[in-house]
Amino acid sequence: MPGPVTSALELDAALLQAAITAGLAAVSGLLYRRYRKSYLGWLTAAWTLYVVRVSAIIAFLLTTERWLLFAHQIITGWAALALLWAAIVFSQGSPVRRSYLAAAALFPPLWSFFAVYRLESFLLAAVPMVLFLSLATLWSAAVFFDYRRKTGSAGALVLGAALFLWGLHHLDYPFLRAQGAWAPWGYYLDIVFELAVGAGLLLLVLDDVGRGAHALTALSGDLQRSGGGNHVLEALLQRPLTLGTVHGTALYLRTAEGDAFAGGAGSCRDWAGASADPVTARTIDAAITGGRPIEVNREEGGFLAAIPIISASRPAGALVVTGHGRDPFAALDDDFLLALGRQVGAALDNAELAQRLEARRLDLERLSARVVEQHEDERRRIARELHDESAQVFSAVKMELAMFRNVASPEESERLDRILGLVDSGIAGIRSVVNDLRPALLDDLGLLPALRSLAERIEARSGLPITLEAPAALAPLSQEAELVLYRSLQEALTNVMRHADARSVAVRLSATEGEVELVVTDDGRGLPAGKRAEDFQRAGHMGLTGMRERVHGVGGRMRVENVPGGGLRVIAAVPVAPIPPRA
Repeated sequence: MPGPVTSALELDAALLQAAITAGLAAVSGLLYRRYRKSYLGWLTAAWTLYVVRVSAIIAFLLTTERWLLFAHQIITGWAALALLWAAIVFSQGSPVRRSYLAAAALFPPLWSFFAVYRLESFLLAAVPMVLFLSLATLWSAAVFFDYRRKTGSAGALVLGAALFLWGLHHLDYPFLRAQGAWAPWGYYLDIVFELAVGAGLLLLVLDDVGRGAHALTALSGDLQRSGGGNHVLEALLQRPLTLGTVHGTALYLRTAEGDAFAGGAGSCRDWAGASADPVTARTIDAAITGGRPIEVNREEGGFLAAIPIISASRPAGALVVTGHGRDPFAALDDDFLLALGRQVGAALDNAELAQRLEARRLDLERLSARVVEQHEDERRRIARELHDESAQVFSAVKMELAMFRNVASPEESERLDRILGLVDSGIAGIRSVVNDLRPALLDDLGLLPALRSLAERIEARSGLPITLEAPAALAPLSQEAELVLYRSLQEALTNVMRHADARSVAVRLSATEGEVELVVTDDGRGLPAGKRAEDFQRAGHMGLTGMRERVHGVGGRMRVENVPGGGLRVIAAVPVAPIPPRA
């Protein structure tokens, strides 16, 4: 037995260890209360039992009652079991039945009773319990080292190292400290390891919170940046895969057509379009029905977590995450995950709305193109009727008047000359209207001659100097694209004559890779300050609107901008017609 001085020093050290261990149990308990994770609850139980174990040693030092040694060995075995079970729950490997835990819990009291009261050997009672405690501590260290390997968690490294050294230190108890040696320094080493375990546990939880929060906030950013449709789904499925323990994600949606996975990534990429297996279906249903994230162990090992997705204030499905080890969102608040689920639901709603708007936009573009096509058909019909009927009638009238002039008196001839002049003016006006309605040169000679003729005609009519810069040849364009460029130049020059108060106009036609660009620049007033072309369109000026619709109808682009120093620039570009493959 140790002497009185040694006993006093050992008693002080044991009291200090009991206080430190109680603090460690309190920290674990507070973490369990905060995050409601099972492994934190079992760690709380383990440290609480350890406090009772140290208290039994303190009571024995004060009373030397042998039954306290018996209680000490039982509690040592139970503390080891609680620590081992915490490590199993944390690792979330192959499920272990609770009946095994209950059966193992019978071993410490049975063996301790036999060794202490039948064999009357404290050493035989202590060695198996301490060995079990040491092995449980070393096993826990291995679990945290493995988690460190998978995730790079600094907290798991500190916790694993502290438990590993503490597990080795447990082995000296029956041979040194129980014999009165290594006291009180053995207790102080225990205290150092416990403080390291507490620090590692706090770092582990902070690592979990940091990694999970970073992944989910990054996912939130992905959802905000993604355009819609498949981009939202891809961002939603790919981001959780960046976490070390996650190897698969899937999105399960409830729709009017039925419940199924809308997509998958990683090990779950084949789940798209399939129904959930019974375990997954129960987990998803529990998450959606309860409105809380659910996490379960899978029979083949690893975890499966389901985060409910809330769309328009109703459950719409769940984000399913699978992996090895443990749930990477384990330390995050359920409220945080639910907020993410609502954001995901809103992103999916926005994606669906974007898809509908895109479909509506395409429908409107097709309708606009059809209206423009019908408009051009009507202009062609009117131009043909004017040319074939009205112009021909005027020509016939002119011929009859010319014949009558040959036999008329001088006074009548003068009047007939004036009438013939009016007929010529009428024919010229009809030809001008016909050319505006449907340019014959565009059909007969092509785009470049038609544009030059249009510029010359408007220059002659308005007196406004117009320069046209164009290449000798252009890449092949569709008939619709050629007509769009012609109408764009026609509308732009008409606007300059009516509104710009310009002194000159420069027209440039250029061919770039994949498109032909028309640029019309004047040196007039330009757009008023603070005004945009869209403002004039909304005010009822439909010329630019019609031009924009024509350009967009053939897959082109259009821009209107002020020129520095005064003036306006209109840019219209249309795609080059694809070259048909050779036979």
